[in-house]
Formats: sequence, structure tokens, C-alpha cells
Amino acid sequence: MCGIAGFCNTKADFTRDAKWEHILQEMKKMLARRGPDDEGEYLLPQVGFAHTRLSIIDLNRGHQPMTREHFGCSYTIVYNGELYNTQELRDNLTRIGCLFKTHTDTEVILVGYMVFGFDFIKELNGIFSLAIWDENGKTLTLARDRLGVKPLFYTVKDNTLIFGSEIKALFEYPGVKPQLDANGLCEIFGLGPAKSYGNGVFKNIHEVLPGTALIYNESGLHVNTYWELESHPHEDSYEHTVEKTAFLVYDSVKRQMISDIPICTFLSGGVDSSLVSAICARELGYSGKQLETYSFDFEDNAKHFKSNSFQPSMDRPYVDIMVEHIKSKHTYLECDNFDLADNLYQAVDARDLPNMADVESSLLYFCKKVAARTKVALTGECADEIFGGYPWFHRPELMNAGTFPWSINMDTRKLLLSGDLLKSLDLEGYVRAAYEKTLSEVPKLQGEAPLEARRREIAFLNLKWFMVTLLDRMDRCSMFSGLEARVPFADHRIVEYLWNVPWEMKSPNGVVKGLLRDAGKGLIPDEILFRKKSPYPKTYHPEYEKLLGNRLLDILSDSNAPIHPLVDEAKIKTFLESPSDYGKPWYGQLMAGPQLIAYLLQINYWLEKYHIELV
Repeated sequence: MCGIAGFCNTKADFTRDAKWEHILQEMKKMLARRGPDDEGEYLLPQVGFAHTRLSIIDLNRGHQPMTREHFGCSYTIVYNGELYNTQELRDNLTRIGCLFKTHTDTEVILVGYMVFGFDFIKELNGIFSLAIWDENGKTLTLARDRLGVKPLFYTVKDNTLIFGSEIKALFEYPGVKPQLDANGLCEIFGLGPAKSYGNGVFKNIHEVLPGTALIYNESGLHVNTYWELESHPHEDSYEHTVEKTAFLVYDSVKRQMISDIPICTFLSGGVDSSLVSAICARELGYSGKQLETYSFDFEDNAKHFKSNSFQPSMDRPYVDIMVEHIKSKHTYLECDNFDLADNLYQAVDARDLPNMADVESSLLYFCKKVAARTKVALTGECADEIFGGYPWFHRPELMNAGTFPWSINMDTRKLLLSGDLLKSLDLEGYVRAAYEKTLSEVPKLQGEAPLEARRREIAFLNLKWFMVTLLDRMDRCSMFSGLEARVPFADHRIVEYLWNVPWEMKSPNGVVKGLLRDAGKGLIPDEILFRKKSPYPKTYHPEYEKLLGNRLLDILSDSNAPIHPLVDEAKIKTFLESPSDYGKPWYGQLMAGPQLIAYLLQINYWLEKYHIELV
């Protein structure tokens, strides 16, 4: 995994002024945490590339930017990601006479692009964002993987296209400033911690959409969508559906184990991470190796845990069962209140935006601990979105809410905002427009029953919004720590197949994620396989909420705090005196009262750290 950045203007000559080399170096510095092992720049008259590398495959020969020639034509690539069908692609290219200097997937992509052009991107199975410069054709291609696991942002300034793995790199280009307009404020207070796909929240900052490429040349900027979901009748029997699902999951996990350094897994004791860990342990066992696993919890959570409908049980007992079952070398990681609160700010540094508060800061903390011992981790992320594990897939009041089912009620967050801000923003209208836009894009299946069609809409909303928010969280938290986190369930083959599997098969006899559980039989114990879903853990320690409240009061006492014009101080103080309701989170199953306080802390830090101008 890596960080990429650069700029392109087909009518410029960046080599005439030494400042552009300096700008590339500054952009590269902004991405140093994504790639601490190597770095490089590349500057030609019309284009500049910067790269930082986290070495996973071919540790000594994967330097980027990488340039190759084909029939006298020069091509250069910077790439962030991992391909899981590298060997097949390399074998196919070798058979037609292509030669390789390294074992990297970077070179496979570049050579394939030189031979087959843009269509070769459609052959890639993996997670990636990339930029390829065709020197002879004076064409820059930016592309992103099908599900958007790897980030890629861009802006256009004075006919120059500027891009980067993270937003912070763009601000190193002259004239690109961190500004926030009314739409950006609606993103933060109406949709946050999610954001509209394609939207960078900052004014004029955009995101290359998943499954999409941008082609930039003398004729301008062109969008090329190379992958979209398609709706078709599902014709497989349940037995065959279970069999194919089991194959796809196992094959995806096995492919994503590829690495020249040891791998590990995140193990929560839930069915998703347990299946991934069991497959990894089995595959490593064939060569006499032992899997390393990690689980996460919070200080004194056993003492303060409060069971509720969203989080019915603690993870530790189930982790213990899985560790014994797969014989992994396990490490229990724990985060205390102060580390959890302090990492709220580094989580903003990592994401460049306010985010999932301590749900994010805790993962950042844990990724730092894991990264001290290894560089590659496999996770169980995305299974709930794909297999229908969330309450809004089956609870009628959530399914039919007429808005994003994880953010049904905006009253709490609106209550804390200043009257002037509320008058200037149409939060409900902005959210409604975003929701309706997504529904208009759902690939319909002609003749589908209304209830099944609604579940298809819910699934699409999850893939476009909730899953992307969690993928962003995983990428930034892991890469900020120099750790590559892989998500086997986010294999486009799994998503394509499950997209058309009807709900009665995904949830047979009303068993949530019953299809995945049936596909995993024999791999993990039944008490894990049929455990009721419990989401990513959060702390229930009463002192944590007090700590956050005191920090927010300190900010409110500072007349220069940038959050002042945006919030109602009196209402916040009243809110801080009220007990938290952990059973009614304000963002899905993950964020309750303390997380809303933490979100406000992040917003203030973000405004101050990035010197954001409200326009």
C-alpha cells in the first residue's frame, strides 16, 4: 500500500521552475505515513508524480514512480493498492511476449495498460487507486477500484488537474485552499460522519468515484465508468447459492493472504472476522505456520458494559472460543479513556475530516499497536452491508423510514447548532436530495415484488454510503499507522453475486445473514456461527463521557474557538448534563451520546488545524 499524488496540465512546462519539484516533495510529505518504506518523484513538462511506499510485495524492487516503454512510447505509473489476481495477469501477459523486471503488481498494471489500454483496468481484481501518464499521447488516467476501498481525491485549478490519495496533499498545490461553503456544512452536520460519494466536503474538492476513471488530456476531463452493479433474476438453487458463496468467500480470503511478509487478522469473535481468521489459519497451517490474531476492547468495559438491542453482548468470550478453535497466536489490545480521547484529533489528521469519533480514534489506536508487529491485516469489514446484517434490512420502521436508515432523526444534532446556522442551511433538504439521488441510481429489476425492491434499495444505500464510510475509516486508520488492512468481503465478485440473491436466501427462515452462516459451516464453532450480531465495540466507561464533556466545556470557554459560530453553547451545556442513551445511536449502531460530543470536539479541531475558511 502507498500514497500517490501529482498534477497535470497538458499546456504547461513544470520543468522551467524548480518550485514544482519542491511542491511534489511537499505533497509527498503529506502522504509519508501511508508509505514509510520508500519514496519517489517524477517531473516532466506536463506532469508531476509523487509516491510513498509501504513495501508488501517484492520489497526491494517496487520503487515508484515506475516508467516503461512500449514500441517507443513511454508510460509512467504511481499506484496505491494490492492486486489479488497478479499471477494470472502476469502469466497471460508473459504468454504474449511481455517481459517483467519485478514481481510487483505495479508493473503488471503498467505493462497491461501499455498493451491493452484502458480496458486492462477491467481485468484487475483488487483494491487500488492509480495514475498513469502516457507521454506520447499526453494523457493522464486516474482510476479507482470498483468498491472504493482505496481513496483518490482531485481538484482542478487553472486548467491543472491535481490529485492525491488524501485531501491534505492537494492543499500543498499553490492556490488550493481549505474552504467550506454551505454544502460542506450540510455534509458535516446533515450527513456526517458519512459524506456524499464523489464529494470531498471542502469546496471544489472532489473524489474519483469507485469503479470510475478520469481521463485528462488536451480535450479536457472525461469520466469513464468501467464497472456498475447490474440487476438480474437469481436462478441458482439455495444449495448452489450456499456452495458458490462459500467458494467466493474462501477464494477471496485466500487471494488476499498474498504477501512477502507475515499477515495477521482482526478477530472480534463475530461471524465475519471469525470466518476470515479460520480460513487464514487453515491456509497457513498447511505450511506449518501459525496465524496471529488481534482483538480490541476498552478499559474496564467488563465492569461498565450495558447490553442493549444494538450491542447485546461483549466480544471477549467469543474471541476466546475462536482462539482455541483455530489455535492462533492472539493478542488482546485495550484502550484507556485518555488514549481514546487523545486519538480523536489524530483521527482527523488521518481522514482530513471529522469522522466516526471514538469509533475511529479507537481503531487508529489499535492499528498503531498492530503496526508495531506486522504490516498486513485481514478484517471482516463489509459483510453486513453485502449479506444484510444490519437492522434496517429487516426492521420495518427502519426499512420504511424514507431517509437514510442509520440517521433517521436529526433532532439531536440540530438541537446543538446555532440558530443563525440553522437558518442559513437547509439540512433536511440537503439530506433528502442526497437520499433521493441515490435511490434514482438503483439498478431496478423488472417485475420485482415491492418488498424485495425496497430491500434492493436498502442494499444499494448501504454499498454507496454506510460501507464506504467504514472503508474510509479502515483505510485512513490503518495507513496512518503504516498498516495495510485488507477487506476480503469487499471482493467485487462477492458483491456482484450477492446483489442479485433474494432476501429469502440471504436470510433463510428469518436467520440474519443465514446464507453466510450456512456457507461457513464446518469452519467455525456453531456458537460463533450463530451468534447474534454485535457491532464494533465502544466504551461504556462513565469517566470517558465526563472527560469529553470537560474538554468541550474548555473549548466553549475559549472565545477564539472556531466552533463558536456554529453551535448553541447553552444547549450544549444542557446536553452534557443529560444521561446518554446507548440504545438509540445517532449514526447506525455505532455512535451514541458520547460520540456526538466527540464529533463536536473533532469539528473544532478540524476547523482550527486546517485553517478552514467559511465561504
